Amino acid sequence: MKRYFPILSFILSLIAISFVSANSADNSFVLVLDAGHGGRDPGAIGSKGKEKNINLAVTLLTGKYISERHPDVKVIYTRRTDVFIGLDERANVANRSNADLFISVHTNASTSKSLRGPEVYTFGVSRTKENLEVAQRENAVILLEDNYEETYEGFDPNSIESYIMFEFIQNKFVEQSIDFAFMVQNQLKTCVKWAGYGVKQAQYLVLRKSAMPRILVELDFITNSEAEKILLSEAGQKKYAKAICDAFTQYKTDYDRKNRITKNTSGKIIEDKKVEKNRKDAGKKIVYKVQILASARKLVKNSKLLKGYKADYYVDKGLYKYTVGESADWEEISEIRASLLKDFKDAFIVKFENGIRVQN
Repeated sequence: MKRYFPILSFILSLIAISFVSANSADNSFVLVLDAGHGGRDPGAIGSKGKEKNINLAVTLLTGKYISERHPDVKVIYTRRTDVFIGLDERANVANRSNADLFISVHTNASTSKSLRGPEVYTFGVSRTKENLEVAQRENAVILLEDNYEETYEGFDPNSIESYIMFEFIQNKFVEQSIDFAFMVQNQLKTCVKWAGYGVKQAQYLVLRKSAMPRILVELDFITNSEAEKILLSEAGQKKYAKAICDAFTQYKTDYDRKNRITKNTSGKIIEDKKVEKNRKDAGKKIVYKVQILASARKLVKNSKLLKGYKADYYVDKGLYKYTVGESADWEEISEIRASLLKDFKDAFIVKFENGIRVQN
């Protein structure tokens, strides 16, 4: 049973995610685009090309198209060049940015050269051998990382036991992720003349810690000669990028409608008049607190995750975010944060105006 303890601790860390909010002061929708692999990790290799280069080209084009079409969207990339970035850090980029959506772009491979067609994954338990094999292949990149055993707390990408432990995960963003995954899959099907493989679930490490709706896109199989030809062509890469952009537009339109967001002709967000009036009428009482962690579930009063501290919480994007201390003085709250770092290394200061969390 001892061998499960590091993995169980790893699973608990998914439920209690600590992250720094780096969102801009405006109310931009934040999208993080992740080009899979890179640097010393080439990803899948075809007869003429490498996955890492295809992923980067399509990701940069996707960001370009989305920025042009949606000026209210802030696009952040995990990488813009051919560099190696660990899977853990890719998720950290999304969490630090307080992203609203995460898209990881990949290229598929198989020992069968006849397989071709796009597929889209959300984070979840792999119910089939094929899904598990794909997840194991993509997750094996952690073996290239320094201190990967410590970073991933005993997770072995080649061990089925590690994947079984994911059964314990309760994911707040499953529904939104699946909805968006179907939008992307439907658009990707228009890029090629052959059928795709639909939407599936698998335990991708790059998705495991991301506290927002997120998907992983497998554009097509680089091991199929016809598919590789399209994947390597400029025209093909533009098709894939526009397909993802079109799906994002559909998702963002639905997101704006649900959140009652309207925009003027230049794309600038116009706030709901009632909300705007209430903000102007209210007096500004500003206090600072130190956020120590976030949880998908409300923690019990004496939860071990709080490490004995008396904590308050607020709810944001479906997460319970726990804070310690309160002060209107920046220097005082900074001292409180410094005292907490020994127990919560990612603790950071958050600002509240009239009881509502606002950007620092």
